[in-house]
Amino acid sequence: MIFLIFIALLTGTTLAYDWHDPQYYSFSPQVGSGKGLSYAITGKGRITGVRVWEARNSFIYGFQFRYGHTWTDVAGRELGQKQEIELFDDEAIVAISGKYAHNIQSVVFTTNLGRSLFAGRPIGHSFNMYPENENAELRFISGRFQGAISSMGTHWALVTEPYGTNGKYLQ
Repeated sequence: MIFLIFIALLTGTTLAYDWHDPQYYSFSPQVGSGKGLSYAITGKGRITGVRVWEARNSFIYGFQFRYGHTWTDVAGRELGQKQEIELFDDEAIVAISGKYAHNIQSVVFTTNLGRSLFAGRPIGHSFNMYPENENAELRFISGRFQGAISSMGTHWALVTEPYGTNGKYLQ
């Protein structure tokens, strides 16, 4: 009997706050060939920094995010020229655009403050990724890697953690 009550409460709580509801979460489908090993860059809290490795005038080799003060593992490879942006306290990634062919050729991370990180060579088919909810921000990316980044998709959501100072959350 207690088990049934627990299940009923759990189900009610889950249904009351559906993270798959478009108002809370959206997904921009992957672009690129999708060949190779899968990757996902995730972390706890807000994204506070982005690194991208690019081949000179060519394609994207790797991505790395910082959540708070902690850098994730690199998705792909640390090869070529590294481009980096550290986000300000009240800043978030709100759009990603670029070009792709077999691999991701170029990428532009754009913030709510109008700043951008550009990497790669803009050749190929265009893509534009952004959240369905205007108050959402980038939470993580996923895709595939085969020598270079062969595909990427983006996951957007409302973030409840307050902005902080250089990755330190406000009390």
